[in-house]
Order: sequence, then structure tokens, then C-alpha cells
Amino acid sequence: MVHLFRTSLGVMALAAAAFGAGGGAEAANGPFLAHQALYDLSLVKSRSNSISSARGRILYNFAGSACEGYTSEFRQVSELDSGEGKITLSDLRSNSWEDAAGKSYRFKIETRMNETEAGQVDGSAERDGDHINVKLKLPAPKNFTLDGKVVFPTEQIQRIIAAAKDGKSLLELSVYDGSDDGQKVYNTLTVIGQPIPADRTASPDASTSDEHMKSLKRWPVTVSYFDREVQQKEGEQTPVYAMSFELYENGVSRQLVLDYNDFVISGAMGKFDVKDSKPCN
Repeated sequence: MVHLFRTSLGVMALAAAAFGAGGGAEAANGPFLAHQALYDLSLVKSRSNSISSARGRILYNFAGSACEGYTSEFRQVSELDSGEGKITLSDLRSNSWEDAAGKSYRFKIETRMNETEAGQVDGSAERDGDHINVKLKLPAPKNFTLDGKVVFPTEQIQRIIAAAKDGKSLLELSVYDGSDDGQKVYNTLTVIGQPIPADRTASPDASTSDEHMKSLKRWPVTVSYFDREVQQKEGEQTPVYAMSFELYENGVSRQLVLDYNDFVISGAMGKFDVKDSKPCN
């Protein structure tokens, strides 16, 4: 149970990208929205009865532009009750910056479980021709390279929106965001549903009532994350984690569902504020 939850903490950093805007405006035919969003977490179901209740919150801040790059600040505080008084409290904080072209990426991630000392990851990645150079400061200094086909999380969302606008239903990407120990690459499979018209809202929330959002269509999206190393060694196809949400054409997401295999958590948008952004000169 604790091991599974540690895994979920690592990949939750990947979810940060899905709460906000993605890459360059030229790829998505419009500007992306700088904003702050608050999500309330609750337990949907526990498949193995390992979790009796769950609650928490995610606070997400997104800012930037195509000329200065995009910054994301993400914090998730969660409490899982596995019964008999066994409570697991987690606190995940992630700060990142990515340039609009997907060439540079900087990240700091801190995870804390109960009263244990916080685990930290601090590093940067630079695209150089057909490969990516990664430099880690924490948890230990290390330099290594990744295949140039790997994308960073902001570009991941950019490509999902571009695929949705092209009418595609499937998208495969390898993603690096610095989560876990800073050396993990995830293979992802994105399934994109039919677009949802702007005037169709089954369950209103803070985003659907905002003036910036009312005229925008969105797509139901499910992204499954696979451990790249496990796949290569054992041929395993079971995702370690899957995330479903409705993705607006300006990058904002709502109706979040996080599936950790043993249990499923929903994230309902409780607050949504649009922030001022500086246009490119």
C-alpha cells in the first residue's frame, strides 16, 4: 500500500502539466490561459479494499507565454486511510519551467510522507540535436542522456491538443518530467474522445461558469503512463497510473480522475481564477 502510494506521488508530478496550459500558441492556434485552480480530491472506489477513504487538495498555478516560457507551481496534499487507524499523509510540491519550443526544462520536486524527511529532486534538461542532456543536482549529482524523441510535460499537453484538433483518437509519447528519482521516463498512451461542444455541461464547476471558458470546446482525454524500463524488461503492458480529464482548447482541464490501479481518486475543480499575462512583444 505505501509502496503503491509512493509510486503515485512520483507520477503525480506528471499530472501537473494536465492542469494548465501547454506549449507554443502556434501549435494550438490560440493563446493559453494563465490561471490558478484548486481541486478537491475524494475517493471514487477501492478495488482491493486497501483504502477506506481519501481526501486532499491540489493547488495549481500556471503563468508565462510563448516568448518567455511557461512556469508551473503544483502542490498536492493527500490523506489516505487504509483502515484500523492507518493514515498516510503526503505532501507533494513541484515547480517547473519549460520554454515554448520544448528545448529546455527545469524542475524542482519535493515529496514528504507522514513525518519522514522530504525527498527532493532538482535538475534540468536541454535538448541537443537527437538527444537530451539531463543534469541532476538532487537527490545526487548525475549527468545522463535521453532519446531526443522524449518530450517534456508542457509539450506533451501541446501535442495532445494538436492531435485533438486534427481529429486523432490515439497519441503515443515518451515523457520526462523529473519525477521519482529524476531518472524515470514514462511511455504514455493518450486516448482522445469526440469533442464536447461549449454549450454542453453535464456537471458545472468553477471553470464552466468563467467568461473565458464559456465559448470553448473540450475533449475527454485519458492518458495512461507505463514504466518504460518494466516494459522493456518484462513486456508488461499494465499502466502504473492513468489520468482522465476534460481538456479545453486553451489548455485548462476539469473533471479529473486519477486511477492508481488499486484505487481511484477524483479531483473536482473547486476554484478557478484567471491571471493577468504579458503578451509577447
